[in-house]
Amino acid sequence: MPVNYDKLFELMKKKGYKKYDLRKLGLSPTIINRLVKNSDVNTSTIMRLCEILECQPGDIMEYTPEQRNN
Repeated sequence: MPVNYDKLFELMKKKGYKKYDLRKLGLSPTIINRLVKNSDVNTSTIMRLCEILECQPGDIMEYTPEQRNN
């Protein structure tokens, strides 16, 4: 996937959040699993994470283009 959420988990650690805390705040296990696997999530999920962590989307995700085989 071209989107990477490593920055999310680094920020969560820095702010003292665990994946379980995201569950308590209303994110489903499926969404958390998609974030762990760097899968697609919708923009409402990104907005909710930004609310929780008081950050901007660029603070929790990074776009990395896929390499193409020509």
